[in-house]
Amino acid sequence: MKDDSEKKKMFEFEETASKSLDEVNGSIAVPDHAGFWKTLFTYTGPGILIAVGYMDPGNWITSIAGGAQFNYKLLTVILISSLIAMLLQAMSARLGIVSGKDLAQLTREHTSKGVGFFLWVITELAIMATDIAEIIGSAIAIRLLFNIPIIVGILITSADVLILLLLMRLGFRKIEAIVATLVAVILFVFAYEVFLSGPQVTQVLEGYFPSSDILTNKSMLYLSLGIVGATVMPHDLYLGSSISQTRAINRQDRNAVKKAIRFTTIDSNIQLTLAFVVNSLLLILGAALFFGTHSELGRFVDLFNALSNSKIVGSIASPLLSMLFAVALLASGQSSTITGTLSGQIIMEGFIHLHMPLWAQRLLTRLLSVTPVIIFAIYYHGNEAKIENLLTFSQVFLSVALPFAIVPLVIFTSSKEIMGEFSNRAWVKYAAWFATIVLILLNIYLILQTFGLF
Repeated sequence: MKDDSEKKKMFEFEETASKSLDEVNGSIAVPDHAGFWKTLFTYTGPGILIAVGYMDPGNWITSIAGGAQFNYKLLTVILISSLIAMLLQAMSARLGIVSGKDLAQLTREHTSKGVGFFLWVITELAIMATDIAEIIGSAIAIRLLFNIPIIVGILITSADVLILLLLMRLGFRKIEAIVATLVAVILFVFAYEVFLSGPQVTQVLEGYFPSSDILTNKSMLYLSLGIVGATVMPHDLYLGSSISQTRAINRQDRNAVKKAIRFTTIDSNIQLTLAFVVNSLLLILGAALFFGTHSELGRFVDLFNALSNSKIVGSIASPLLSMLFAVALLASGQSSTITGTLSGQIIMEGFIHLHMPLWAQRLLTRLLSVTPVIIFAIYYHGNEAKIENLLTFSQVFLSVALPFAIVPLVIFTSSKEIMGEFSNRAWVKYAAWFATIVLILLNIYLILQTFGLF
């Protein structure tokens, strides 16, 4: 009898350990019989955590520079990038809902121990690279807002582990609400600044239609590749496959699974549309304020200063615009920090089955990410321009890591064995492979360009 009891406990432990983000997996009840809007509200949340990765500080400079250099013509590139993101994130969510496992767990199951360890290292480094962009963005925002030395700002951002631990105790819905609030701040700031900038609405709408100049103008093509290549973040694919499981559903019930896929996809598409709007606003702001001014806008500090310089942006120049920009940058960095932490836990547990307390996992990954930034900051005496160079290298590494996430995702979601009747339809599979090949080729091109090899 005792042996049976011990076996039962062991089975329960193994079953629990196999769940992705065990502390929040299936923690949110969904109504069995409710109207469309009530059901959608219940499923709304994971999409906003995903969308954060598509509007993080790493994308800001590229989008604003695209507008400053080429007016509104690259809006069509942002539109295409957003459509690709919607396709891949919908596949990621469906994978988690149907299989009950995240992308990291499935990748580990279908690879050898050595390959699994290699993929874990690559993916863990990608999380660090994402963290670096968040740390730099947040630290520079703190420097701009409070005139605190950037090295101190970097250390302050390291303390966010305490904030996240508190949030996890409040429940996953609270985390979703807080991130949604931070995203709302970003949206409001840039909508307000774009409104003041007075863009030409007709030209904006024309920008969403493809232009042959994108292919014939080498500089425009390179920046277009930068926008597309940096859009899909590897960690978002792992995150999406996991947090889609936070809603409690009966996977033995075909209709329940079908409903979960439907509403999770709607949520994802709505929130990624929001990210599309934010990225469009960034480019529109760059075009309306800086196109034709020949301003150097390669850094956050440049943008901050330009918004209060009447010689560049005209009569709307104001210290308030600069401060709002810094507030949005801080909100972006902090919201990205939350999603980066969750992704780190998913990857560590999925690939190497290492279950450690969240505070220890967060402290370890944060220290690994902060260390190179601090070393850089000390070596260059807190020079923002030099520190921001790390952003370039972090984006390059994310490009390297992308195929290791996107290829398994397409393979698994196309597998009848894993997905059953919910595997990719033919058009989805072919569209996904096409997008995958394009993204990989673009990222290879960007890497070669970055190091001057092409």
